[in-house]
Amino acid sequence: MASVQDQLEVKFRLTDGSDIGPKTFPAATSVTTLKESVIAQWPKEKVNGPRTVKDVKLISAGKILENNKTLGECQSPLCDVPGGVTTMHVVVQPPPLEKEKKIINEPKKNKCVCVIL
Repeated sequence: MASVQDQLEVKFRLTDGSDIGPKTFPAATSVTTLKESVIAQWPKEKVNGPRTVKDVKLISAGKILENNKTLGECQSPLCDVPGGVTTMHVVVQPPPLEKEKKIINEPKKNKCVCVIL
């Protein structure tokens, strides 16, 4: 059984100021798993929620967390308060608009503009 020190209590702060959690995670939990937890617990009444892990960015102590890191590796020594709750900020990347998709998918056309003086 994991000790209390191997467990971290985390809450996720959304951009509108509301929170998801707090919830306890083992220190060995990957950032990808944390993002999956955020997606699963996303409030149903909020529009434009994340669909995939790629849509979510987690920020802790001013740093964007990398998917391949564990919660224990991302923990800041400045925020290490025994029994405290770590707050991670959640940023959701909005899906691209239809116009942007068309622009991205279209090949660039050479446009030449000549000015004769």
